[in-house]
Amino acid sequence: MTVLMRSLETAVPTTVMIQPQVRDVFAAQPGLNRLGQRLVTAAFDSSGIDTRYTAVEELTLERHSESPLFFDSATRTILSPGTKARNEVYAEESTKLFIEAAQKALDTAKGVSPEDITHVVTVSCTGFFNPGPDYKIVRALGLSPSAQRFHLGFMGCYAAFPALRAAKSFCDADPKAVVLVVSAELCSLHVRSSNNPDTIVGTSLFADGAAAAVISSRTDLPQPQGSMLSLDFFETTLTPVGEESMAWNIGDEGFEMVLGTYVPHIIDDHIVGALAPLIERDESLIGLEYRDIEHWAIHPGGRSILDKVQAKLKLSDDQLIPARETLRNYGNMSSATVMFVLKHILEQPSAETDERICSMAFGPGLTVETALLTKTAA
Repeated sequence: MTVLMRSLETAVPTTVMIQPQVRDVFAAQPGLNRLGQRLVTAAFDSSGIDTRYTAVEELTLERHSESPLFFDSATRTILSPGTKARNEVYAEESTKLFIEAAQKALDTAKGVSPEDITHVVTVSCTGFFNPGPDYKIVRALGLSPSAQRFHLGFMGCYAAFPALRAAKSFCDADPKAVVLVVSAELCSLHVRSSNNPDTIVGTSLFADGAAAAVISSRTDLPQPQGSMLSLDFFETTLTPVGEESMAWNIGDEGFEMVLGTYVPHIIDDHIVGALAPLIERDESLIGLEYRDIEHWAIHPGGRSILDKVQAKLKLSDDQLIPARETLRNYGNMSSATVMFVLKHILEQPSAETDERICSMAFGPGLTVETALLTKTAA
């Protein structure tokens, strides 16, 4: 029984952040020392990002607010609202993104109607409210009130994988199951000016976005016009070091990201071992060079992480295009980002035969989540 991702859609807020403009604003903040200014310039310039999106409309030079909460465009000052104020914005704005992405995924899942959805799995690590996004989606999309709802919260950048793995498990257990998976992150709510190198790196990378997928093994649904993804195997592992190098904590002035500069080196040292259990799930892949697997959907945690993965696994430039283009155009949207990368691969011209995808993401712990998927021939 093959579990298929029958649709995959994404959504971003309307406010665009231009990376050089954001860099100049952060580099000019009054509390920065000289080292902080240099770190801001270096981090933004080496990020591999051109544009990002934010749900905070005032985070732009083009908009002026009489009562700014996050950014005073008149003085170009980054403000520091409390965690409660930030979370109130999250509850309002993330709901819009959750619903938009979910509706798009349902609309493009051929033959699937709202009453067909049996499970809803939502993912986010950038805020909390209850009734939560799972509830909001059921109400807004007119899903059955008996749809089973699950929320994966505060897991970080790798959380799309546990959500997809749960969806596969539901479908394996019940051939009639149709699962809606939705991830939405508002990372920009937690930006702040700081001299701390970890905070500066996070400020240069993180952005807002959402992604949603409809997943089922039902054989009575019509065949889509394009390709689909089959969910084949998932694995998770913890690296032996790195617990303090990547973390996500709640502070008085928003959530505090720890993204140490040593993270790419940890990935470089342990990625082969982390991939081994996944590769062993498919005998046809054992002994293959990594670059012989057609597609690589790597969570673009940052440019240096992609550089380390490409060098260690000896992947081609073309195999990194989906991850690098996602990073360049959208930044790091935490858990939603790898879904953007998978969509990029799906939208490439379809081959006449099935193509394999190896996907991975990294998060606090260090946790490494991996997946083998297949892009079906159109």
